Amino acid sequence: MKYYFSLNLSTSEFLPYYQGTVQNVVVTTTQGIKVQFPAMHLRKYLSATGIKGDFCLQTQQNKFLALTKVK
Repeated sequence: MKYYFSLNLSTSEFLPYYQGTVQNVVVTTTQGIKVQFPAMHLRKYLSATGIKGDFCLQTQQNKFLALTKVK
């Protein structure tokens, strides 16, 4: 299953996720579905200004497969 969503988090907003204080991210997809996945998968998209962009989350049988930045 593929889920598309947008994120716009500043570095200070992402800090609890980066530090591991908060383990999971909950997002609302473009289809209006709420999905949850481990925050550690967003770390590679962190820049000096935070995390911003459109993403695609791929799952199979409710298990994480991949997270890619679409734009």
